[in-house]
Amino acid sequence: QVQLQGSGPSLVKPSQTLSLTCTVSGGSITSNRYYWAWIRQPPGKGLEWMGAIAYDGNTYYSPSLKSRTSISRDTSKNQFSLQLSSVTPEDTAVYYCTRGGPWGIVVVAPSHYDNWGQGTQVTVSS
Repeated sequence: QVQLQGSGPSLVKPSQTLSLTCTVSGGSITSNRYYWAWIRQPPGKGLEWMGAIAYDGNTYYSPSLKSRTSISRDTSKNQFSLQLSSVTPEDTAVYYCTRGGPWGIVVVAPSHYDNWGQGTQVTVSS
């Protein structure tokens, strides 16, 4: 059973960089054809797929967030991370790390991801 555990600060100041890490247990982030994504949900809004890193290390980003988003991984720790730069209060949300697959290509619909971390509430405020 794959389990994901997100971690990171709950409060970030405007213009700073939001950094979150997801630790994966029960499975490897290099498992063939699996994708590891960050999905967020602002208060009162729906789920938004932000981006993903694939089993082979390739990264994929939402066009609306691409200029501010970076997803990386540390295979030795079986972790993947999110960095979102120049945050504003609009970036306040619950951030989820997730897994989907096995797929031949990346899928951006949140409903297709079947393993979710517990969610990390991040508030952007001064």
